[in-house]
Amino acid sequence: MGPTDLAFAGLARQAELVRAREVSPRELVDLYLERIERLDPQLNAFRVVLAERARAEAQQAEGRAGAGDQRPLLGVPVAVKDNLDVAGELTGHGSAAHGEPVQADSEQVRRLREAGAIVIGKTHMPELAIWPWTESEAFGKTHNPWNPGRSAGGSSGGSGAAVAAGLVPAASASDGGGSIRVPAASCGLVGLKPQRGRVSLMPDPQHWYGLSVAGSLSRRVIDTALWLDAVAGPAEGDAHRAESPARPFVESARTLPGKLRIALSTKSPIPLVKVEQPAKRAVAEVGEVLRSLGHEVAERDPSYPDVRPSFIPRWMRGIADDAAGMAHPDRLEKRTRSLVSAARRIGDGGVRGALGRESRMAQKIGAVYDWADVVVTPTLPHPPRKLGRYDGRGWVWTMFGASNIVPFLVPWNTTGQPAMSVPAPSLQEGLPMGAQLVGRPHDEATLLSLAAQLEAEIGWPDRRPPVD
Repeated sequence: MGPTDLAFAGLARQAELVRAREVSPRELVDLYLERIERLDPQLNAFRVVLAERARAEAQQAEGRAGAGDQRPLLGVPVAVKDNLDVAGELTGHGSAAHGEPVQADSEQVRRLREAGAIVIGKTHMPELAIWPWTESEAFGKTHNPWNPGRSAGGSSGGSGAAVAAGLVPAASASDGGGSIRVPAASCGLVGLKPQRGRVSLMPDPQHWYGLSVAGSLSRRVIDTALWLDAVAGPAEGDAHRAESPARPFVESARTLPGKLRIALSTKSPIPLVKVEQPAKRAVAEVGEVLRSLGHEVAERDPSYPDVRPSFIPRWMRGIADDAAGMAHPDRLEKRTRSLVSAARRIGDGGVRGALGRESRMAQKIGAVYDWADVVVTPTLPHPPRKLGRYDGRGWVWTMFGASNIVPFLVPWNTTGQPAMSVPAPSLQEGLPMGAQLVGRPHDEATLLSLAAQLEAEIGWPDRRPPVD
């Protein structure tokens, strides 16, 4: 296997190669450090690269591998989004308002290390993870590897660009309103928003009043499943807990789903958002593949309630909470400060009201599952937009722009159930398009199984952006 093929081999395959002593952790780290040094100046995916620390950890992993250590991610480099604490490093949150280096790993980073992974660096995000693109005054714009003039999505856009360009096999991501699924669709990746409470957010008991969850971005379904097995499970202090899966997620990804009933829908959950033809084609193409695989596929729209009264107060108040926790809030971007000023007017009663709407909304939207096992929608209503589209705009205008990107995504943050973006069969305008698979509450297993079946048929891991 040549260096480029090894770089794109994926998390699970690289872990197998390390266990078989066919490749060493040091080889993997050096491979990715060379690619980051050569390619990241075009992309701006990484906020910091932990080169010497990664090399030292690779040396330790080599010793463990030689002793027969069977940890699932032993010796495999990964990246983490810059909202996760890594001991000894500052947590930037995409902002100049950050503080000093932190003393301890977050729970997710701790679990990745426990599984044997090597953290090679931290990836860019927009300030406080607010927007579905990755552009900040503090750290600049992250470019899409498929077209550097287009957005890599957000808020986990640095992770998306890094994985798509073969700078790491997988990277952490978080999703409070589409921030795993937007970069997955924009960069041609697999992005699973897990069930609320599936992955601990500690040291935060919750984030954005239950909207946010944590996951990863990868090129392959098996890699997403392996990552989830490594980091999933409750921790003391969590505000939410998901039901335990019946079996490891890797087993679900390796098991055929059986015949399913699939509802296709391109109706926007948010009124007046235009769904462009490339997005409709993505759903139609995936629907045809699903039919060819023997599933029962029909066009059925969920009965969408207006999600904004449940989503917006939690989103805005959550941002205000995050801003208050920054070491230097006076250094926040002007647009963020204006948003925070407005958000502080949302009192505890406004948040309680938003939370109180959730169960009724979930019941209404969930009626589609009386027939369907999975709902398929566009991930994005259009191809990735040009970078800098909202430079200099105020927060209200920018918020309306963001709402035109995430209409198919935010309903499932408010219900908390799992949703997953997978690449559609065809590129549009030379760019990837995503289709979103939405499952029943707590049922990541069906999504992983179905996505793996689609991956085998479509073959999206073989597609690589023109960056080498």
